[in-house]
Amino acid sequence: MTLLVVPATGVGEVRPGDDLAALLAVAWRGAGVVPQDGDVVAVTSKVVSKAEGRLVAADADAEDPRAEAVAAETDRVVAVRGRTRIVRTRHGFVMAAAGVDASNVETGTLVLLPLDPDGSARALREALSRHWGANVAVVLTDTAGRAWRAGQTDLAMGAAGLVVLDDHGGRADAYGNPLVVTAPAVADEVASAAELATGKLSHSPAALVRGLDAFVLPAGDHGPGAAALVRAEDEDLFGLGAREAVLTALEPGRAGARGFGAPATPEELGGALARVLGTGARLSPGEDGWVLEVPPGSDRLLAAVLLACGWAARSPYDAPGGLRVGPASRIGP
Repeated sequence: MTLLVVPATGVGEVRPGDDLAALLAVAWRGAGVVPQDGDVVAVTSKVVSKAEGRLVAADADAEDPRAEAVAAETDRVVAVRGRTRIVRTRHGFVMAAAGVDASNVETGTLVLLPLDPDGSARALREALSRHWGANVAVVLTDTAGRAWRAGQTDLAMGAAGLVVLDDHGGRADAYGNPLVVTAPAVADEVASAAELATGKLSHSPAALVRGLDAFVLPAGDHGPGAAALVRAEDEDLFGLGAREAVLTALEPGRAGARGFGAPATPEELGGALARVLGTGARLSPGEDGWVLEVPPGSDRLLAAVLLACGWAARSPYDAPGGLRVGPASRIGP
């Protein structure tokens, strides 16, 4: 596979209400590029947000001018270190500062992520197809860090007309080994390839990527969008920072707190109880669920372990015969 990545230059400042598709069409025409069926257009979510008017004023009097906007865009806090806030946005993205950005924008102004990135990608795809008469896919990009690696890369915030996840399940490698979990995030890889061509300081808000025809969907089929790349909370093994997980579990009155993933199995819970409370803790099946016996005076630690493991009490802690417990997601009101 050979890829060609061509940045769009000379677009200029994008303002609320601008026809972004028309601006991009003019930019590539000036570069002598004729888009064709199977091309992928990667556009920074920032210029999409500008065109859609997703701009707010920074709080110049606050210690952190972005704090109020970040709070408004936050669904749940994942980790905090000083002024750095890693949060889960209303879209489900886990990002620093909820994607609120003060770069490449007029001083005193903040750019928010699009309200519906996949919807924005669909609208832009349709508009570009009308301008060019070609079936292209669209990816909206933004920059994000990674939990285990230094630096940042661009990821897909929205997508339309593209196979965003190439699931290799059922295939085999060259040695005949079955592939079970391999699933390249094509949309994220497109976003990163485009960023290599556009950079952060070139004033180029988009790049055309050619050579990915096999991943471009037919006209009218927008696909699942980048929402398909968002990991569900119950599958997230790292939904809270290390410090936040400990404090959340120990804080009184936080039963049912989010960020701990799916409930642990009884075997996993039993092992956790033994590690924290010692051999005096015993979990066993009962007639109406699971019964837990613990050493006296361990209610606070027990509550923390249950919360961290996604379990909850079904009876008072001092119930005769032991505490009745069960996975929190299966416990009714």
